[in-house]
Amino acid sequence: MKKYKMRRGETLDENAPDLKATIEGYFGAVSGTEEVDGHELYVVEDPDNPVFERIVAGAAEYSGKKDKLAVHFEERDAADVIAEGNADAAEDAVSDKNDFLLEVTGRDAKSRRDSMKRSVEDDPDDVPNA
Repeated sequence: MKKYKMRRGETLDENAPDLKATIEGYFGAVSGTEEVDGHELYVVEDPDNPVFERIVAGAAEYSGKKDKLAVHFEERDAADVIAEGNADAAEDAVSDKNDFLLEVTGRDAKSRRDSMKRSVEDDPDDVPNA
């Protein structure tokens, strides 16, 4: 499960006032919810794109902090998807993910990567013992 920050000065509610509808617009009908790490997230059990097996996404709410977008994409093996003749679906899946994350977080792929790198560099728990 990855958690994404919003662009500075923006909130999840502003970027996606109806998060459920936004998820459905990109990936297919929400079939229910699931609790993950204390957050109630939407589940798409049968995504429109055959690359995805299951998608879990929603707001990770924190007291006193800005909400983050929590997302987990369960994907099928690329070789299987291509063997079925769905190579175009693989390209569409990448676009769908990036477009969804850009709309909801306000951050493009480069900005999200840079942010992830900084969070890893700043996390003292990841520093090996000397």
